[in-house]
Amino acid sequence: QVQLVESGGGLVQPGGSLRLSCAASRSISWFYAMGWYRQAPGKQRELVADVTSGGSTRYADSVKGRFTISRDSTENTLYLQMNALKPEDTGVYYCNGQYGTNYWGQGTQVTVSS
Repeated sequence: QVQLVESGGGLVQPGGSLRLSCAASRSISWFYAMGWYRQAPGKQRELVADVTSGGSTRYADSVKGRFTISRDSTENTLYLQMNALKPEDTGVYYCNGQYGTNYWGQGTQVTVSS
């Protein structure tokens, strides 16, 4: 059973920063891709950023230049550094891992508000 556990969410003012972490129960090198998705109230879940096992990354246009996805294979952890946060970044952020099927974490709430 593969488990993904997110942490690092919280309340932050516009312009602030947060770093999300996703701890995997097995080596993250096992996944052929991992990523972060978010779901705002009343909206569908959307891709924020992902990274393949080969290191290729992609970002949603709305977060390019502000968010950075990274991996630490020694810690089996995926990160999302979020800078210059905006109110529209508010939502539940989910960690995703892909290997034949999709594995999801339970989500962590990010609220950007003054």
